[in-house]
Amino acid sequence: MSKAIIGRKVGMTQLFAEDGKVIPVTVIEAGPCPVVQVKTVESDGYLALKLGFLEAKEKTLTKPELGQFKKAGVKPCKVLKEVRLDSVEGYSVGSEVKADVFAAGDRVDASGVSKGHGFTGVIKKWNQHRLKETHGVGPVHREPGSMGSISDPSRVFKHKHLAGHWGVENVTVQNLEVVRVDAARNAILVRGAIPGPKGSIVTLKTSVKHSK
Repeated sequence: MSKAIIGRKVGMTQLFAEDGKVIPVTVIEAGPCPVVQVKTVESDGYLALKLGFLEAKEKTLTKPELGQFKKAGVKPCKVLKEVRLDSVEGYSVGSEVKADVFAAGDRVDASGVSKGHGFTGVIKKWNQHRLKETHGVGPVHREPGSMGSISDPSRVFKHKHLAGHWGVENVTVQNLEVVRVDAARNAILVRGAIPGPKGSIVTLKTSVKHSK
């Protein structure tokens, strides 16, 4: 059965294993996430849960958003996300999904929005080489170089690596290990790095690629 929870990235730290090895971990404030809606095959055509996260003031939400929370009898939340699951048995509107839904040793996929780096050139964004810094080359040492022929096709092909906005993209890191779960503090410690800056919203879900 797949599981999922919404959380907030706190930052990175390290733990020490019993054999003395250092384990780099990301600390995630996970839940509690109230269930706002349970979607089933009969009513919606697929299985999913609509989860809330972080309480919000009513004045910060729109009337349609408030209507969903009032219908479910749940306090308004800043974040409202839908997560698809293999089964929704055991879940009901108004119940809460907490950090202890996962346990140490579980494998998860972490999804979030990557850090924004603004408008960057091809060297920083795509790791391209510089042009030669000899006489006759400048002042174009950091430019992308030749774009192709002169008259044919007289345009730049799509998907070429050019300068542009870097970051702020939906990124998923797969098959990460849950190292520790602190249910009292609503904390989940995941081995390795996950997308996004500190304080960003992340979604943890049972890994789709892990093989037992």
